[in-house]
Amino acid sequence: MSDETCTNLYAALRAGFPADLDTLAIETDTGLRYTWRDLERGSAMLANELLSRGLQPGERVLVQVDKSVEALMLYLAALRAGLVYVPLNTAYPDAEVAYFVRDAEPAAVVCVPERFGRLSAMAFAAGARFVYTLGADRRGTLLDRAAQRSDAQVPAPVGGQALASIIYTSGTTGRSKGAMLTHGNLLANARVLHEYWGWQRGDVLMHVLPIFHVHGLFVAVHAALLGGSPMLWAARFEPRTVLDGLPRTTVFMGVPTMYTRLLAEPDLTAARCASMRLFISGSAPLLIETFRAWQQRTGHTILERYGMSETIMLTSNPYRADARHGGQDERRGGTVGFALPGVGLRIAGPDDQPLPAGAIGAVQVRGPSVFVGYWRQPDKTRAEFTADGWFRTGDVGFIDERGYLTLVGRSKDLIISGGYNVYPAEVEGAINELPGVAESAVIGVPHPDLGEVGVALVVPQPGAQPDPDAILAALRQRLARYKIPKRCVLVEDLPRNAMGKVQKNLLRQRWRDTFVA
Repeated sequence: MSDETCTNLYAALRAGFPADLDTLAIETDTGLRYTWRDLERGSAMLANELLSRGLQPGERVLVQVDKSVEALMLYLAALRAGLVYVPLNTAYPDAEVAYFVRDAEPAAVVCVPERFGRLSAMAFAAGARFVYTLGADRRGTLLDRAAQRSDAQVPAPVGGQALASIIYTSGTTGRSKGAMLTHGNLLANARVLHEYWGWQRGDVLMHVLPIFHVHGLFVAVHAALLGGSPMLWAARFEPRTVLDGLPRTTVFMGVPTMYTRLLAEPDLTAARCASMRLFISGSAPLLIETFRAWQQRTGHTILERYGMSETIMLTSNPYRADARHGGQDERRGGTVGFALPGVGLRIAGPDDQPLPAGAIGAVQVRGPSVFVGYWRQPDKTRAEFTADGWFRTGDVGFIDERGYLTLVGRSKDLIISGGYNVYPAEVEGAINELPGVAESAVIGVPHPDLGEVGVALVVPQPGAQPDPDAILAALRQRLARYKIPKRCVLVEDLPRNAMGKVQKNLLRQRWRDTFVA
C-alpha cells in the first residue's frame, strides 16, 4: 500500500464510524456503555496528553494493562499521534517485561497501578521519559492527566510505511522478536477482511479476546470499527457471558478452547445462535471433532483462518462462494482455506522452489500485510525472507488442487526419526479420533539410536482412562511404522499460551531425557 492511499490508520477506521456518533459503540460486561463520540473524544484527549509531553512520531509507547475500553482508546490515541504502540501480554512477569523495555526503548510506558513501582524503575533505567498507570476500573494517572486535555485532535499525517505497532512474538524458540507492522499493513488487512467476511451495517461483534495480540486487537477491533459495528465487550472469556450475549450478536471470534468450553454448556443451542451470521476460529488448530460438533449443535459452520504476528491474516475459509475458485467453495474442517485477495501463497522445498499441489513443504507468503521486519534485528529479518522476497512463516503444510491450505505443523516441531520426516499434526489427528481421547500433543525428543523419536502426550476425556499401549496399537493400524511414537503418556492437560496454542517447547524440555541413559 502506497503512502498516497494511507495517511493514518485511525483516520481510515474513523471513516467507518456511523453518521450518528451518539449511538452505542461498546457495551461492557459490567454494564458500561460507550458511544462512538466517546471513542472519538477519549482517544483525542489521550493523544493530546502524549503529544503534550513532547513525544514525537515514531517513538514507542509500551503498554501492559488489563483489558478495558480505555486501553482500546489508548491504542487509537497512539495511532492518532503517529506513535508506535507496543502491547505486552499481561501475564509476562517482571523479568520478561524488563527485556521488552530494554529492547523497545519506549518514550512512555503505561502499566496497571499495582506494578508502577517495579515497572517504573526499569522503564526509567531504559530511558523512558514518562510512566503512566491505567487500571481496568478507569483509575490511574493516564486518565487523570488526559482529562485536562482538549477533546479535538487532528490525526498525524503519517504515510502508509510509518510504523503503527511492534508486536512481540511468543518467543517459543528463544528471545521474543518485535514484528514491525505499518499503518499500511494493518489497513490493507482490515479492508480485505471487511470485504471477504461480508461485514455489514447491523453487525454486532462479541469481543472476548485479549487486546495485546493480533487476533483481538487488529483483526477483531479493526473489523468492528471499520464496519461501524457495536461490540459487546468482555474483560475475559466466560461461557455464560457468551451464551447470554449470543442473541444480541452477529459475529463471534474465538480460539478453539473457547468453542470446546461452549460445547460443554447445555444452553448452547441452535435457537440461541439464531441471530448469528459468522463464527470465526483462529490462533490455534481447531479439532475436526469440535468443527463437526459445532455444526450439529448450532447449525453454524465455523470459519477457520490463518495468520501470524508478522503477517496478520493470510488465508481464510470462504464466507461465501469465492469466484476465484469456481464458486463451489465450502468451509472445510481441518483446513485454513484459501489465500486472501492480494496474498501470495506457496509451498516450497528446502531450496525455496515451489512444490506442486499436494506436496508437503514450507509455507511462504508475500503481500501488503506482511511486516517490514524485526525491530532492530536486520540479520534475522534477512534470514526470514527468501531471495525473491517471500516470507518464511515457519509453518509446514500443503495446498490441494482447489487451493485449500492445510497446515501440518511448525517446522521446528518436525520430528526427523531415523531419517524420516514425521509431522506431529498428522499423528495427533489420528490419536484424537480414538475413543476416550480429548486431545493430544506429539513432540520429538532425543533418541540414542534413531536421533529423534515421538512421544505422545494424551489428555483423556472426562471420566475416561484410555490405555496408552492400546493407543499405540491402534496407531499401528493407521500410520506407517516410522510415524508411531515410541511412548504414550496420559496427562491432565497441555500447557498453553494466552492465545490457546500448546507450548510444545515446554513439553520438549519436560520429556527430553525420556530415552537418554
